[in-house]
Amino acid sequence: MTPTPDTAPGTAPGAPPGRRRPGRRRPGRRTAGSAAIAALLLAGVPAGLAAGADAGGPKTATGPEGQKLTASVTTALDPAGQKVRMTGEGYGPTSGIYVALCKDNGDNRTPSPCLGGADMSGGSKTSQWIVPPGDPYEGDLALAFGPGGSFDVELDITAKGDGLDCAEVACALVTRADHRAAGDRTQDVRIPVAFAARQPGEPGGEGVDVPAGTVAYKAAADFTSAGKPLDLLLHPDSKKLYVGADNLPDTADVDERGLHVLNPQDGTSESWISQAPGSTGALRASAAARIAGPLPGDGVVYTYPLRGVGSAKAGDKEAAGVWLAGSTITDIAPGTAPGTVLVAQGAKLSEVERATGAATRTLTLPGGTRFAVDPGRGVVWYGDFTAGKLHRVDLAAFAVTGTFDLPGGPGLAGFVEADPATGAVWVGVDRSVLVFDAAGKLVKTLAGGDLARAAAFDRATGRAFVVRQDGGDLSDPANDNNGTLTVYDTTDFSVAARELSLPGNHSQAGAASLAVEPGGATVFVASPAEGKVTKLVRQASPLVTRAPADLTAKDGEEVTLTAQAEAVPEPAVRWQVSADGGQTWKDVEGATGTALAFTARAAQDGHRYRAEFRNDVGATRTAAATLTVTAATGGGETDGGTGEPSTGGNSNGGDSTSVAGGTSGSEGGTESAGGSSTGGSTDSGPTGTTGGAGATVGGASRDGSGTAATSGGGTLAATGTTVMSATLAALGLVGGGILVHRRARRRAEGAL
Repeated sequence: MTPTPDTAPGTAPGAPPGRRRPGRRRPGRRTAGSAAIAALLLAGVPAGLAAGADAGGPKTATGPEGQKLTASVTTALDPAGQKVRMTGEGYGPTSGIYVALCKDNGDNRTPSPCLGGADMSGGSKTSQWIVPPGDPYEGDLALAFGPGGSFDVELDITAKGDGLDCAEVACALVTRADHRAAGDRTQDVRIPVAFAARQPGEPGGEGVDVPAGTVAYKAAADFTSAGKPLDLLLHPDSKKLYVGADNLPDTADVDERGLHVLNPQDGTSESWISQAPGSTGALRASAAARIAGPLPGDGVVYTYPLRGVGSAKAGDKEAAGVWLAGSTITDIAPGTAPGTVLVAQGAKLSEVERATGAATRTLTLPGGTRFAVDPGRGVVWYGDFTAGKLHRVDLAAFAVTGTFDLPGGPGLAGFVEADPATGAVWVGVDRSVLVFDAAGKLVKTLAGGDLARAAAFDRATGRAFVVRQDGGDLSDPANDNNGTLTVYDTTDFSVAARELSLPGNHSQAGAASLAVEPGGATVFVASPAEGKVTKLVRQASPLVTRAPADLTAKDGEEVTLTAQAEAVPEPAVRWQVSADGGQTWKDVEGATGTALAFTARAAQDGHRYRAEFRNDVGATRTAAATLTVTAATGGGETDGGTGEPSTGGNSNGGDSTSVAGGTSGSEGGTESAGGSSTGGSTDSGPTGTTGGAGATVGGASRDGSGTAATSGGGTLAATGTTVMSATLAALGLVGGGILVHRRARRRAEGAL
């Protein structure tokens, strides 16, 4: 979008239209401010804010153009609400910025999405918009930079809101260019944060592209040996996969109707029962339309067209069965007593003896065709999709005890399934799944883009699996021929696995069905249109089980960092290092194991290390561990010259260390292994000191001599990194004499 002074500028964290800040009155900007609110880019207005007294201290990060961003608190943030003071300096005179809490997507990638948003009162401060002095939006919705591109604002942030959950993914307090230069990455400055629920070093990890531990399903095999699959059952005892099938027209030379028994591992056919008794008792080829349930040990009970009730197991030559009187069977389920089944013949519900076909009880309902049984609660839920009604039948009394509306009125019949754990009934109607509790109250509507056709529950994990089919009519722009599998948590109805596309699974040739292995590791989905059963296996993105911990070591000491994660499939690992407080990261060459061992050098003091685990589902990073390197015993000067563990050698010279005061007559100046005594490289030479008052922190040579001398007045020398303020420097100078390391400078500066 290209804004003008009368169009929306993007995120507007300032005052609302018609409300101006003291001293920033700009007449004639109410219209612009109102339009700006309508085009906000940062989402969410958190509530329930509270200060966190235990949160970590200030941190400072340096931007690509020398900008300095400081956050007052960055760790142990209160997930329910936290006030954070954000200050900055050195920002450009022509670019507007947003200051907000955002998902940290890494180097050169837009920090997004962000918490913040439409501030209609001027008081929420969930984000801030800072603009150059004289900008058209200064005063109404945005603050102006102070001298030197500075600002000082307060944010009210929470861990979660509007699609962002900073307890699940890596987040940072950031500045970024406003919407008028959205592609400009020069304003990106990031300070990583941690909420109390996700402290650095805690298991879990920071999901890079998906939350850590994200579950997904992947097609592992297609079974095409069972004709046109109509219904599925994975037997709980024998573990065999039973497939009720019709004939597949594409295979004219073979009539595949009947009950197929497959090996669930590879789909090989173990048995095929094609014959069942017809209306006269004579055997005939019959499709297996719907599977009622398992028989003890092995085998299933099923219905076959038009009114047959049969049973068979692997190895049988033919099915045993009876032919019922009346109309076509529309649904079937296990009965209340051994040897019986519940049968729907349109709006008539009967309990029938399997051996004789005699009905022991019969109930005629106002309407319906499909039902689900909840034996634990003695209830049958009967779906009347034509009338848009759901009837509850008490099994003991065999009477209707309640009738409930299916929202939206009449709809395309999908399924009726009862959750055995909660007693809730899930009803698929058109593209929605309606969830009613055990009392018949509608508690959730789960909308989808495809037709809701089948559902199954896994009691072990509390998950519901829903298959949706595409309509299959490609003249309809809403259709694409691809179905979906969605997994829900049955407690809060949240999506529990990444939605999986099912290419080619459409409803033109029949409804899909599914079977779930206990525990949910394997799912089987039938596609009648394609004549196949697809085996899906569960995968999970890495979940960190052990994160590296902060380490303190002496210069030259061997150190080891360890990280571990669990994932399916097994993840690959790589280690990464940051020398600038987490602003940028690079891979450690050759570091692809769970342990990273190397010799600590002074040059690595303050470096951060993390492990990244990656598999087909996604990538997860551990929280960063900080390495603190102290002086080796007995030396008056310590200077590390080794590079990162990837090379084991020098990398752009060594860092410097100086002695400030208190040691009479001491002098440093011995060249260390990694430093260059000539050439004038920033941060690459040895450091000398003299005794007396004052200190020089950093001391890197800039004149090619390789030596930086102290001055007696406590001057803060430039070292190629952000110069520490006098106030923070005072925190590192305690007493009359102290050994001041580069680490102390880094921490005083607040560099991450």
